[in-house]
Parts: sequence; structure tokens; C-alpha cells
Amino acid sequence: MSGPAPGDPPLVAVATGNSGKLRELEPLLAAHGLRGVAVGELGAVAFPEEADDYEANARAKARAAADALGVPALADDSGLEVEGLAGAPGPHSARYGGPLLDDAGRCALLLRELAARHGASRRARFVCVAALALPGGAVHVGRGACAGEIAHAARGERGFGYDPLFRVDEPGFRDGRTMAELAPEEKASLSHRARAVAVLAPALAALARGAQPYAAKRS
Repeated sequence: MSGPAPGDPPLVAVATGNSGKLRELEPLLAAHGLRGVAVGELGAVAFPEEADDYEANARAKARAAADALGVPALADDSGLEVEGLAGAPGPHSARYGGPLLDDAGRCALLLRELAARHGASRRARFVCVAALALPGGAVHVGRGACAGEIAHAARGERGFGYDPLFRVDEPGFRDGRTMAELAPEEKASLSHRARAVAVLAPALAALARGAQPYAAKRS
């Protein structure tokens, strides 16, 4: 695969099939002078089976995409951790309740699980680990979290996943709104995904400057 045309921002493959994650990661990369492109637009990538660890999952996805496509790749693994459920669904958040459930079904299941729980049992946090892999090279990792609690009903039309249930509890955002009620720029200022990517700022800046190799010879 050839590199970007002269003057184009350096390209980073976004290793996800989740359109919601892609919508959030593209502007986060653009803020660092990079162009995020979904892996599906660049070529075929075989992702490994997901395990029970955020970092292991993020690293594996980023590594697979970078090596298959020959370009830097960004992947993340994220989840919702609820105190009253002993930290569940955690790394299994996207598969909570089984493969037949969609986002709305998983939210409905979570509400049923917490129906008799109040107070501290409904405290929760979103967790994200983002991994930036260079083809044939290093993997940089960042972790972020956002505090909140589970509302008693879904609210808001923005976001995806559990956002309509997640009432944000962060400084400056304790007005009762769910993540799905925040404007995109508000979410980008505090979300677990934005915070994880922010930890990668030095590595992303190096890519934007061309200080890191854009592509590597495949073995």
C-alpha cells in the first residue's frame, strides 16, 4: 500500500466495524493532524477473537490491522462497568446478553438487571483502552475512563451503545444529562474514548510530523 499524496494528512486505519466508534475516532485523529479511515475501506483484516481484557483486545486489533494493511492503525476496546453488577458487563459490554441483542436490547437488559437496585449500586463508569500500532513496530497504549451512574430510563438521541443510560458524573457535567444528551463536542471533552486517545498524543503528534514510519516492509 502506498502512502498519502503529498500534502495529505498521514493516514491511520481505524480498526473497528462499529460506526459509532468510527464517528468519534475520526475527529479525534483529525485534531492531531491525521486522517482516520475505516479498515474496511483499505483492505481485508482478520481480527482475533476478543478476550476478557481491554488492553489485550485493543492491542490485538491494532496489531492485526497495521500488519495486514501496512499503515499505522488505531483500535480501542471499551466497556461499561456497573458497581451493582460487580463491574459487569465490562469487556463483554458489546456482547452482553448474547449475539441476538442490539444496542436497545442490551440497554433494556441492563435496566432489568438493575430494576431493584438504587444509590451506589447504580454507579458506573465507561472504560476505554486505545492502542496505536505501527506496522512491524511498536504499539502505544492509552487508557481513559468517565464516571457516571445508570439512569432509570433511556434518554437522548446522540451517541450509541449504553450512552442513553449513562448519566454523566464529571466536573461541569453534573446536570443530570446522559451521554446521549451531550453535544458531540461536549462528549469529546470528557468521554473515556477521548481521554484514552489523549494519552496517545505524543505518538500521534510524531506520526503527524512524519517522525514515525508511515509504512513498513512486510515480512
